Amino acid sequence: MVKFVKDDRLTIKKGGEPIYDIVYSDSFETLGTEIGNLGRSYARMCIVTDSDVGPLYGDKVKEVLEKMCDTVCICLIPAGEEHKNLDTVKAIYKHLIENGFDRKDLLIALGGGVVGDITGYTAATYLRGVDFIQVPTTLLAQCDSSIGGKTGVDFDGYKNMVGAFYMPRLVYMNLSVLKTLSDRQFYSGFAEVMKHGLIKDDKFYTWLIDNMYEISDREYETLKVMVYNNCLIKGKVVDNDPTEQGERALLNFGHTIGHAIEKSRDFQMLHGECVALGAVAAAYISWQHKLISMEEFYEIRDMFVPFNLPISIEDIDPEEILELTKSDKKMKAGHIRFILLNRIGSAIIDETVTDEDIIGAVKHIIWNEDD
Repeated sequence: MVKFVKDDRLTIKKGGEPIYDIVYSDSFETLGTEIGNLGRSYARMCIVTDSDVGPLYGDKVKEVLEKMCDTVCICLIPAGEEHKNLDTVKAIYKHLIENGFDRKDLLIALGGGVVGDITGYTAATYLRGVDFIQVPTTLLAQCDSSIGGKTGVDFDGYKNMVGAFYMPRLVYMNLSVLKTLSDRQFYSGFAEVMKHGLIKDDKFYTWLIDNMYEISDREYETLKVMVYNNCLIKGKVVDNDPTEQGERALLNFGHTIGHAIEKSRDFQMLHGECVALGAVAAAYISWQHKLISMEEFYEIRDMFVPFNLPISIEDIDPEEILELTKSDKKMKAGHIRFILLNRIGSAIIDETVTDEDIIGAVKHIIWNEDD
């Protein structure tokens, strides 16, 4: 059932115990108040942001935080997935050391998923752990990566191979920033939105389709309902399985082949674009395994199109994609823990997917002018 937002706060739990709040706002103005409500006094705050987001919002967030903290600095890192690595983490460590940050200070991740993952991992490992909060500025980050405590960086081109589970103290979402995203970035984030409906909530999936025009127009109240329900879905999964021992793996639907495509294209495609392709491939395998009908598969595939997400791709090698899936961190005892659909709104973990299944699915998403 789709929940319509009555307040501006959602509490995320771990094992049933509240661990942090997600706060929804139309500005950055109450960020300082929300940090003050955490019940801790921070002598120093460091805003970690990138070269895309920093010029847009860095000074504004700094101005808000300076009203409650004597020392607020900005650590600017280069934008892009190619910089999501240990070298960038090292640069942040250096900045924190040189500015005298200790365990009682706070890091603020201001940006998209890359900034959030890097900052979270830095917070988890600097002085064996300092507090951090997420201030996500992309749809992808607001609906997915800022929730659940997964942090990490890529290693030698292998995605998220180094990381830690480390929960933020707060997630603060200024939904008005979604208006400034490019269409491509906005719809990339929507791939994760669609994923949540496909794996967990058929009514939410239907609501997305019914509200596609309002979503595309980025109507504030519609976006608030959409983001809130995404956080609700992911929050419940994280509550049940905080360290991905079981149910949380369902959130990887579309990601095994999606990550492989992402790497094969040297991260020149956006994450959500690759997830959409991976979701189509996973739905195709679900159909081939007789878990969903042909009609369900084609409906799932075609529903990515109105949201400007790809359902086919040119110039990829199925054998290369297969090999890249085998370097995925979701391997278990030599088998890929593949996520398949058994209906719209319900997913399962499957370890019987074969190499032939994967190659067949990749061949299916290769663009053919006769299609």
